[in-house]
Amino acid sequence: MTRHAVKKPLSLVSIKAPKRDAASDNATTETLVKDILSDVRQRGDDAVRHYSERFDDATLERFEVSEAEKKSALDALDPQTRADTEFAIENVRKFAEAQKATILPLEIESLPGLRLGHRVIPIETVGCYVPGGRYPILSAPVMTLVPAKVAGCDHIVACLPPNAHPAMIAGCHLSGADQIFRVGGAQAIAAMAYGTESIPAADKIVGPGNAYVNEAKRQVFGLVGIDQLAGPSEIFTLADETGNPEMIAVDLLAQAEHDVRTRVGLITIDRALAQATLKEIEQQLVNLSTADVAGAAWRDYGEITVVPDEETMIAYSDVIAAEHLQVHTRDAHALAKKLRNYGSLFIGTLASVVYSDKCCGTNHTLPTMAAGRYTGGLWVGSYLKICTHQWLDEKGVAAVAPPAARQSATEGMEGHRRAASYRLGRQALGPI
Repeated sequence: MTRHAVKKPLSLVSIKAPKRDAASDNATTETLVKDILSDVRQRGDDAVRHYSERFDDATLERFEVSEAEKKSALDALDPQTRADTEFAIENVRKFAEAQKATILPLEIESLPGLRLGHRVIPIETVGCYVPGGRYPILSAPVMTLVPAKVAGCDHIVACLPPNAHPAMIAGCHLSGADQIFRVGGAQAIAAMAYGTESIPAADKIVGPGNAYVNEAKRQVFGLVGIDQLAGPSEIFTLADETGNPEMIAVDLLAQAEHDVRTRVGLITIDRALAQATLKEIEQQLVNLSTADVAGAAWRDYGEITVVPDEETMIAYSDVIAAEHLQVHTRDAHALAKKLRNYGSLFIGTLASVVYSDKCCGTNHTLPTMAAGRYTGGLWVGSYLKICTHQWLDEKGVAAVAPPAARQSATEGMEGHRRAASYRLGRQALGPI
């Protein structure tokens, strides 16, 4: 159940257990992705073209979206859709700017004559993967591109599948992409990691995708930075006896329609709520137009667990570390303060995950597969480097050179001892 040692075994009653494990379902992709990366690295555009035809059934002589094509996509955008996209862009921009304002340059005088500090430096070139997927998720380019623009990155590249809806191209343009390419899948990650004749190499690659995209990001990490390894979407709700089974079912199925491997769950201290939610989900699936996806996700990865008390609810939630975590309890704010591991927290019954998914301003690119134990989601800081510096005058050298030289001598690092001693004077700590 958990990789962690816990203070005591958790007392859990499973009303519905998941049948499959999303992480193990990815095991077969590694070799194929390795071959794609190697081929793109060697053959560049020709390999990208080959895999675009093979996997996306797209034959493209030119990958980059032209200015005329961007204008056409914007002109074709429904006015209300454009207004809604710009509403989301504005909210994400405001929140990213507020976050950036908390990341300040620093310089202190640690000792007389010793100054230490850091600078906040935008990453130069960022590659943003924009998934096409089952639906044209219009908020996807907003979440990856807008924070990069706010951060001040010099060059922002967007890659999206060749068959992506034209509204996605418009979204990339409105969100600030400098270049947009019709390339998807692992070949897009390879192109942004290594660079090709058409697609510039990025310093960091961000954005969610399918299992092949995720595996490609894992394999190129090191040569380039990545934001995180994002698996299928997840949502869990924590609820007590005040929970509304109809509302909980609505929210769980909303996320379940993302993908047949979406992990959805309820953790509750109330058995009656658990049973009522189970019944409600089955009823809502009857007339849900996306039930072929949501129903499969619920069947294979859905979970309802009853726990004896709030302490166990918190402990089990922190083990799962869900991407999206909703709190539907009598005092949701009090419980929220006790939670540690999650991607993003939705406090109270009015805070639906869908608002963050689409337009409220927080980023919907979040850690999955329990990565919330050690990281948060994508944010403006993901596009910034905090780089330290130091400078010394004679007083600073007098303070740090002797212990640095002595430590170097103790370690047997003669070159280090000489460098420390040189700045103090050749006679001070022995000959060069």
